[in-house]
Formats: sequence, structure tokens, C-alpha cells
Amino acid sequence: MPQINRIKELRNSGYTQAQIARELSIDEKTVRSYLKKEDFSPKKPKLVVKPSKLDPFKEQINTWLTEDQNTWRKQRHTAQRVYDRLCKDKDFNCSYPTVQRYVRVYRRQQLNRTKAASELVWYPGEAQADFGEADCIYQGTQTRLKYLVVTFPYSNVGFTQFFHGENAECVCQGLKDIFMHINGSVPRLVVDNATGIGRRMGERIRMAKLFEQFKAHYNMTVIFCNTDSGHEKGSVENKVGTVRRNEFVPLPVFSDIQTFNRQLFERTEEMNNKNHYKKHQPVLDLFKDDLSALLTLPSHPFDVCRYVYKKTNKYGNVQIDGDHHYSSRPEYGLRDVLVGIRAHTIDLYDDTQQVLVTHQREYGKQRTDSIDYRTSLAMVMKNIGSWHNSGLRTILDDTIKDYIDQLDRLGQRAAVRTLHSLTNQYSFDVADYALSLAITQDGEHPLHDAAAFAARIAYSGLDIKPTTDPDLKVYDEFISSGSPA
Repeated sequence: MPQINRIKELRNSGYTQAQIARELSIDEKTVRSYLKKEDFSPKKPKLVVKPSKLDPFKEQINTWLTEDQNTWRKQRHTAQRVYDRLCKDKDFNCSYPTVQRYVRVYRRQQLNRTKAASELVWYPGEAQADFGEADCIYQGTQTRLKYLVVTFPYSNVGFTQFFHGENAECVCQGLKDIFMHINGSVPRLVVDNATGIGRRMGERIRMAKLFEQFKAHYNMTVIFCNTDSGHEKGSVENKVGTVRRNEFVPLPVFSDIQTFNRQLFERTEEMNNKNHYKKHQPVLDLFKDDLSALLTLPSHPFDVCRYVYKKTNKYGNVQIDGDHHYSSRPEYGLRDVLVGIRAHTIDLYDDTQQVLVTHQREYGKQRTDSIDYRTSLAMVMKNIGSWHNSGLRTILDDTIKDYIDQLDRLGQRAAVRTLHSLTNQYSFDVADYALSLAITQDGEHPLHDAAAFAARIAYSGLDIKPTTDPDLKVYDEFISSGSPA
């Protein structure tokens, strides 16, 4: 990806394909193929096992070194002391030089450097991005959520989108939604030195792979601020606080983040309907210059998704992002399944790489279990003895539950088989409603009636009026008269 982005930057600077090939010492065919490529969305990967080293322990190291800020400087952790404490962990298997290098880099980044701030000039189309935090009444509970703010310093117009986290998926999804809303992507973006999408380490910048792909897809130039240098993106720093004070007081109330984010877009004109604090011109008029400087959106929208393989437990559940568990199917137990990690959802795929089930993505440090019992139909059908204590039983309509409870084992298996068949043919909701309706009709064969109801629900609806049958009375009279054929 760094080479691809370099090729695009040189092309934007006016280099020919031959000049780019000579500059980067690569084949001209390689340059041509990357310049023609339009879609840089992540591809579904093959399973690759990556060994872990110091990464699982960096959070603990950071905690110790952060706590040192409140400790006498002569009584703080040395690299040796950090290494000695980590050695007490039975899973720790890194060398001392590895720990020493990390501590050295961390401390270099934390040094406070006094810098004189100069007023910067921002051009149309350039943008800044950062996260803030705000309390909300989310699904009936007061919750502290993250919100991404993207501002255009030239006009001081800003856009806000809520998320549960600050990871690369959230950043890319927020930027993509904003680009789609304004019908263009920014040529230059200034971002914080954030771990979610990348980090500056001296002159070296390491970006998350997903964000690198996003950057290439939209042909952006991305600038990472220096450590502790908020003045380098003062526009968005100020906007984060302004939005919190003026737009989120009183606390916003919503139950679906994506719906609320669309409403925030609708309020953009109202939020920015004022004069520029310095230029004394309407902000929305200045924003027209920003819009005219945007890049044209690619023909293919970027698919914001990070693909990984995860091994399931014996129940077919995978563990992601700490202690969050998501169900696939019971028959997928103790095997590797492909997982698509998005900002708001988690997709689990079957053997043909088709979406098997989609869960809402969970965040936070507390354990969560997202179980979709609809995927257990096949397992319950095979082991009908588990019916009474199955999770499937808890989500079915009470009418169906009571009906299946009073059946014998063969009848229970037939009922669950009908649900399984109708779910595969239509959907679980259609199957559930159709069987419930068939049972309440008191017919002799409710399982057969359910199939007919499901077809009507799926294709024509239950309220369609029956067609008028042809009048056969004339044929009855003809036959009863005994007239010759």
C-alpha cells in the first residue's frame, strides 16, 4: 500500500508512467496496473496465523509509564524494571531489548516540547478530523459515546457522526458517510496522532492497513499531527467542544446510532447557518468553495470492513475485541470462520463466504454475548431432545412454543423441520409468523398450511382479495340435461 500511494502521489504531481517507474525502480506495467485500479476495498483473506510478541502487553506497559507521571522522577519505571515485572506473567516471552526499545520510543513521544504556535493558512477542500466524547441517552440508558468531527477550516463548516469507538473501522465509516453526503472526498486531511488509524513515531508514520486502503481508494493526502500538538488542527479541536456544548445539551436521546447520524446530516445547514467568526461572510457561502475543491468520488464505494479468521468455541461462537462473543452456528464449533468487522456490525460467513449471520458490534470492557438462536434450527432438529431448553424456544411466538410443547418427539421434529425449511426458503420472521397463523386457524394440517401462508406472506401478502372463480353453472346444467356431446 505505501508504494501504491506513492505512485498516486507522483501521478498527481504530473509524473508520466515511465517517470514513475524510473523514480520507484519498478516495472512500468506495475505502475499502469495500479493507476487503472479503482477499487481498493479489502478483500476476503486466507487464514494466516500471526505470532504475537509484545503487543498483548503494551497496554499494561503504557499504564505503568502513565502512572509514573505522578511519581517522583527518581522513582519511576526503568526499562529493566518493566521487563522484570512482565517476566512474572507466564505468557510473556519477549526479550529485554524488545521492551527497552518500546519504552524508549514511548518516552520520546511523551516528552513535552514547547513550541511557538503560528497562524496557519487553510485552503478550500482541506479538512481536519478528530474525536470527542459526549453523554447520550442511548437505548434508554445514559451512555458516553464517541463522536467523529470533520471540519473544513476554510469555511469552518463541520460534520459530526456518532460511534461506539475510535478504531479504524469507525474513522473510515465516518469519513465515507461524510464524503457520500457532500458528494466528494477531501484532497488533504489532517488527523490526530491516533492509534485507531495510525501513529507518528518521529519521522515514521505507521497506518492501520484498513486506513491505508481507504486513503488509496479516495486518493487523499493524510497528514498526522505531531505528538501533543493540538494547535496543528485547531479548527477541529474547537469544533469538538462547540458541538458538545451547543448541540448535545440537553443530552440527545436515540436508540439507533445510524439513524441518529443521518439526522445529524439533516441538521448541518441549521448548525452552520451563521457568519464566519473572522471572515464575516456566511459560512455556507464559503463552504461552496470547499465543495468545488473536492475530489470526485470513486466509481466504487469503499467497503469499510476488516476481515479476519477466528476460531469458534464448541458452541460455534467467536470472541472479538476483548471479551465480546458472537454466534455463528452450532455445527461450526471448533473451526475457523471468516469474520467481517465493521464499525456498527459483525458479519460471520459460511463456507461459501456468504453472510451467515450479522450481529450488532459490541464495545466496552464488559463481557457480552450476542447469540442469534435462529441459526440453531438445524441443530435442534437433529437433537430434538434439546427442544425444551434450547435458546430457539425462547425466541419463538408463544403460540408456536405451546403447540410444539404438546407434540411427541416425531411431531416436534416435524415442526422444527418446517420452521427450518421455511426459514431457508423465505426468512425466519416469515416462517415464525406463518406457522403461528396456521396454528391459530385450527386446521387439520397446520404444518402444510404454514407453507401456504409463508408463500402468500412473501409474494403477495395476506390481505390480497381472492380472484373471482369462473361461473360453472352453465356446465352443470348442460351435463344434467343429458344432451349429447
